[in-house]
Amino acid sequence: MNTMYTGIVHGAYPLTSVLRKAGLSQLAIELPPALLVDLSIGASVGLDGVCMTVTEINGQQICFDAMQETLTLTTLGGLDVGDLVNVERSAKQGAEIGGHNISGHVDGCAEIIAVEESENNCSLYFRLPPQLTKYVFKKGFIGVNGCSLTVADYQPTEECFSVCLIPETLRVTNLGQKGVGDWVNIEVDRQTQVIVDTVERVLAERDSA
Repeated sequence: MNTMYTGIVHGAYPLTSVLRKAGLSQLAIELPPALLVDLSIGASVGLDGVCMTVTEINGQQICFDAMQETLTLTTLGGLDVGDLVNVERSAKQGAEIGGHNISGHVDGCAEIIAVEESENNCSLYFRLPPQLTKYVFKKGFIGVNGCSLTVADYQPTEECFSVCLIPETLRVTNLGQKGVGDWVNIEVDRQTQVIVDTVERVLAERDSA
């Protein structure tokens, strides 16, 4: 069975160590006791929406190896000691899905282009990579740094979308610490992706018939 996540982040915790090697970075993070229950080497943990494998457990410090492809395609390559990382343990069979299914396979990175704050609300605006724009729709689901969020608005001609964050999301995740110019990991909704890709393929086959 493939590892899945719910997009409900358990908390944001600082990296305690970043060891960069050729083609590899070893990341370490200290987790609270509640997230250590039944955690073992080889388990999957979502870090900013990236599915990572536990390689070492030293007390409350958990280690992960990020390969070059992961470092290139996600924001993990730009992280340093002290940076807050969203953490979610993989979903257990039968667990309630509070958000939407997230695979932990990041599709690309998006830049924050604006932040609007008002009382008890915060809206973030992102510029999407061009290859992902066809999978994003207003009121659809999207994964941002591992958080299951609803697209509040979408401007396809500008390749931009926005999300609205409630105080609890700002408290639990690292999104409240982000500002203009920061980058986040994006995972599009897999059901939407399948539908769009299927329709495109059917139309292409029809046109070539």
